[in-house]
Amino acid sequence: MLLSKQVICKSASARANLYTPIACFASTPSTPANRAFRQIIQTQLDDIQQAGTYKKERVIVSPQATAINVEGSQGKILNFCANNYLGLASNEEVVKFSKNALDEYGAGLSSVRFICGTQDIHKQLERKLSEFHQREDTILYASCFDANAGIFEAALTPEDAVFSDELNHASIIDGIRLCKAKKARYLHRDMKDLEEKLASTDARVKMIVTDGVFSMDGNVAPLPEIFGLADKYNALTFVDDCHATGFFGPTGRGTEEFYGMLGRCDIINSTLGKALGGAAGGYTTGPRELIDLLRQKSRPYLFSNSLPPPVVASAAKVIDMLMSSNQLTARVQSNTKRFRIAMTKAGFKIAGMDHPISPVMLGDAKLASVFADEMLKRGIYVIGFSYPVVPKGKARIRVQLSAAHTEEEIDRAVAAFVEVGKQLRVVA
Repeated sequence: MLLSKQVICKSASARANLYTPIACFASTPSTPANRAFRQIIQTQLDDIQQAGTYKKERVIVSPQATAINVEGSQGKILNFCANNYLGLASNEEVVKFSKNALDEYGAGLSSVRFICGTQDIHKQLERKLSEFHQREDTILYASCFDANAGIFEAALTPEDAVFSDELNHASIIDGIRLCKAKKARYLHRDMKDLEEKLASTDARVKMIVTDGVFSMDGNVAPLPEIFGLADKYNALTFVDDCHATGFFGPTGRGTEEFYGMLGRCDIINSTLGKALGGAAGGYTTGPRELIDLLRQKSRPYLFSNSLPPPVVASAAKVIDMLMSSNQLTARVQSNTKRFRIAMTKAGFKIAGMDHPISPVMLGDAKLASVFADEMLKRGIYVIGFSYPVVPKGKARIRVQLSAAHTEEEIDRAVAAFVEVGKQLRVVA
């Protein structure tokens, strides 16, 4: 237990479930304004419940891994829904390196970077990331959400224009909203629509913004065509590579390497919280002048605490591992191929483009929910996604493969899919 027993409520009902709100801790004011506000919020929660989109959190009581313990379930559950693409979230070497940094550098900095929050390990990680991506410089953030929130407002002005894929991540959408540049959304992966919008502006700076890999579908941005349009219309390119860095492409250098175009993208934002250790953190890597400007003007960077030393260390260790070998990258790719081939052979429709995100398309929202519940009964942890997370009629089970999955675990998951698929009349 990380919490002292003294801080845990003494009531029997509270002890029965430590993960629900406990009334004995509450000291909420009972003013008319507070009561009215709570009722407004409760009405919104009721609407979410009725719409079937209320999100419940299953509680894991073990380290993140391919086999986990979940509260309320007996024995180990095979996990096929984590972003732990390289399987390093609880890797012994990574954890040891992180513990050593905790002892040497402390738990945190209690400061933002420009005051007294920059240690040598922060600069070392930024240099390692620059070398890994073959870029001039890198800046660390508390998350890639912060990196996306901090770049457009700092770099773009009303004289500029940004062109964003309509299915880009929420953090990109929010980040673009903060800037004063002209904004245009182009249809998903539609190069004709993008070109029409590029041709219609004479902005000083034109920036094309896309996810490298789209997380709900596992499909990949058409970077060769995007780069071609960027050249034609004198535009910059920005790629959020959170679902590619570390494991996509021959050496894990992401979407541009997947296309054999390493070094072509102008700006890359990515995360340390998925393949690169799985803890937290994000970054922007690109031109030296841009990174310097972000250190001066990017609000999430200027007003957020520095990344904790153990988090920095775990990411640095993973980068060292990737720089010395592509074994893990090759394994996640072979695991992806094994799963996709077996599932397609069994009669399932798998969306995406040879990516570890392998959505099993079911169509019906209720079917996706029931399917996921039946899989959990068989010891396989997957999640059903439906509207509004994905378009109506395109509900799916999103499966995510890891380098740490064994062939036996993948085959067991496929067998469970086939059994449930037959039971629910999805496959013959």
